[in-house]
Amino acid sequence: MQFKSFFDLDNRLEDIDAMGDPLAALDQVIAWEKFRPLLRRIHDKERKSKAGRKPYDVVLMLKILILQSLYNLSDNRTEFMIRDRLSFSRFLKIDLGDRIPDENTIWDFRESLKKHDLLDKLFAKFDRMLCEKGFAAKKGQILDASITSAPKQRNSREENKQIKEGEGDSLWTENSHKKHQKDTDARWTKKNGTSYFGYKNHIGVDNKHKLIRTYCVTPASTHDSQVLGELVDPNNSSSDLWADSAYQSEAIIKDLTEAGYRPRIQRRGKRGQPLSEREQQGNHTRSKTRSRVEHVFGIQSKMAGDLTIQTIGLMRAKVKIGLRNLAYNMNRLKSLLRPPKRSIAEG
Repeated sequence: MQFKSFFDLDNRLEDIDAMGDPLAALDQVIAWEKFRPLLRRIHDKERKSKAGRKPYDVVLMLKILILQSLYNLSDNRTEFMIRDRLSFSRFLKIDLGDRIPDENTIWDFRESLKKHDLLDKLFAKFDRMLCEKGFAAKKGQILDASITSAPKQRNSREENKQIKEGEGDSLWTENSHKKHQKDTDARWTKKNGTSYFGYKNHIGVDNKHKLIRTYCVTPASTHDSQVLGELVDPNNSSSDLWADSAYQSEAIIKDLTEAGYRPRIQRRGKRGQPLSEREQQGNHTRSKTRSRVEHVFGIQSKMAGDLTIQTIGLMRAKVKIGLRNLAYNMNRLKSLLRPPKRSIAEG
């Protein structure tokens, strides 16, 4: 497809705006340049010579990874969509004649985030930006976890046994290609009678704004209660803390109470000791607030579909899932800043 003139291109973009371009709206609310000081170290350490082609701008590459996370795209598909979609290229400020990062460049940049341990720092930086805009964590926090699938492994019983015992690094030493394709960090777990293989995205959401304030990525077999300490946000304006029954134990309740929190955790019955009518009513009342965290996972799935990790290992999974959480917060900020709809009576 060719445009006869730049006016044709402008007209097409105006049509996209008239239909509502979510990426244009997102670009307007994010101060991308504030991430540059953190990202600059990638090229400061890796670029050893001024000869040859300059590396792509680090802020551009971060925006590409946010696009990829919002729409759950592979590296190859991300490259194609940047070339194909006007809304993507405009969001990235790439003109028709500009160079476009290929799939290998996208992969390398994501690896650089892992190598320099930057994802948590970028997430924390954006959280401070949220607070500066008036969206500090308020009205308590809600904890929950979601399973992120990974490609199932075809291992022998003995190999799986060694992996569970933490001896996965000693396997396939004579076949490096096979070893690089094996994920020895992901684990199996069961939920509602169905088996899953992969990782867990544990998140803490503030009740007022439904923004992800804390997160932790673990193998899927990790029980939710094991990472409670990493999720609790001490900066929330309220001491109320909601969670489902996976976090219910006398020890957890005691620790949270002693730390100054008000645990509002779903109760669960025991064999031969079903919940009383009063306890069931309490669960129903708490669930009205606790369910807000389910909206976060629902929005992530609605926008991008269920995420399947195609990378190998826990560290890469942390980057992929962390980017998805960061992209959610950015998109959520866009929604929070959207002017409220006027009613017919007001109009």
